[in-house]
Amino acid sequence: MRRLTFAALLALVPVASALAADPQAIATRLLDQLDAGQYAAAEAMFSPGMKAAVPADKLKAVWESLPAQAGPRGERGPAKVSQAEGGAGSVVIPLQYAKARLQAQVAVNAEGQVVGFLVQPAAADPAPAPAADAPFSEQAFEVPGNDGRPGLPGTLALPRGKRPFPAVVLVHGSGPQDRDETIGPTRPFLDIARGLAAQGIAVLRYDKRTHARPQDFTASFGIAEETVDDAVAAVAALAAIDGIDPKRVFVLGHSQGGLLAGHIAKASAGKVAGLVLFAAPARPLLDLLAEQNRYFVNLDGSVSAEEQAHLDALDAAIAAVRRDPQASLLNTPGRFWQELEQVDAVADVRASGLPALLLQGGRDFQVVDADWQRWKQELSGDRYRFHHYPALNHLGIAGQGKGSLEEYAQPGHVDAALIGDIASWIRSR
Repeated sequence: MRRLTFAALLALVPVASALAADPQAIATRLLDQLDAGQYAAAEAMFSPGMKAAVPADKLKAVWESLPAQAGPRGERGPAKVSQAEGGAGSVVIPLQYAKARLQAQVAVNAEGQVVGFLVQPAAADPAPAPAADAPFSEQAFEVPGNDGRPGLPGTLALPRGKRPFPAVVLVHGSGPQDRDETIGPTRPFLDIARGLAAQGIAVLRYDKRTHARPQDFTASFGIAEETVDDAVAAVAALAAIDGIDPKRVFVLGHSQGGLLAGHIAKASAGKVAGLVLFAAPARPLLDLLAEQNRYFVNLDGSVSAEEQAHLDALDAAIAAVRRDPQASLLNTPGRFWQELEQVDAVADVRASGLPALLLQGGRDFQVVDADWQRWKQELSGDRYRFHHYPALNHLGIAGQGKGSLEEYAQPGHVDAALIGDIASWIRSR
C-alpha cells in the first residue's frame, strides 16, 4: 500500500466545521492512544462519519509514517482550545519532531465524539512587516459582520503614491483559511497582496469565518454563511475607504473562491468592477473531490484493497450528501454541498457582464485541465483573458514533475509573473 504522509492526512481528514465537552481532555486522550499504538481505541473515539473515513488501519498507517518523514517524536506543546456552546470545541496541539514542527487539530462535538482530525505543518511564524522603504504600507482592517455576527480581522495593503487606487478583495479556497491562506510554510495570499500593492493596487485580505469563528459552525450552514456574505461585506467596506477608487474594486477568488466569484459579484449589486479567477473549478466540487482522491491513490500506479475501500466509501458519502441535506461529508453538512452543486461558475461569470482574468497552473492536480478547457470553451470575447502557467501548482508556486500533496509542505512563493499579469490586467481596466 502507498504510504500516506502527514500532508495526505491534511487532504483526507480536514478539520471539522462542527466542534465539543472538555475538548482538550478528549484531544489529549486521542493523541495518547495514537502514541501508544492503540488505534482501535482511538477509532472508537470517532463519530460514525470519521470511523468510515479513517478506520483504525488507515489511522495506523498515517500516524506511523510521521517519524519516518519528520524524525523521532519529541514533546507536545501547550494546547490551544476554541470552545463553543454546549461543550463543543476545537483543539490545536503542537507536535515537535526532530525534523519538523507539526500540529494536530482535533474537533469534538457536544457528545464528546471526535468529528475532525488533522495533522499538518505547524503554522508559520508571523510574516515580517513590510520593509520601511516598501512602496506600500499595511494596516489592520475589520470586515464588518452582518445579522449580528462579529466582524472578521483582516489586513489592508495600501500603496503609497497618487490616489485613488484600484483595489482587490481576496476570497479564499475551501476549508478554514487565515488571511494569508497559509498552507504549511507557504502564504499565497500574502505573496499576492504584497506583490499587487507594490504595483499600485490596494488589497484586502481577511481571516475566513470558519477559521476566525469555528465555534459558530456547529449547525447546518451554506455557502452564504461560509463565504459569500463576508466577501460581499469586504467589497463594500473596501469601496468605502478613502483613497480607494470605488469604481475599480475587483474580486480575486482562489479555488472555491473562484467558483463563487460570479455569485459574489451578483450579490454585491454592481460594486465589483471585474473578476480574477485563480485555479477556479468550472465543474461541481464534489466531482473534483472524487477525482482528487483517485489521483492520490494512483500516484504509485496501483490501488490496494484498502485504498479502493476508501474510494468506495467516499463515493457513497458523496451520493448521500447529494440526496440528503442532513447528511455530512468531511464533517461539512449536506446543505453546503448541495448549494455548491447548484453553482454554475461559468454561467455566473458570463451573466455578471464583468471582465474576467483566468489563471491556471499546468501542474494543478486539484483543479485540472478539464476545468480550464471548459472556461476557455464557454467564455469568449474581449471581456475575457486567459493565462496558463505550465510549471505552477494549485497555489501558483513553481515545481517539477507530477503535482503532489507533499509539495505543499515545501517553502515557496507565488510566481512573480502571475502576480504581474494580475497587476497589468487590473491597471488596464
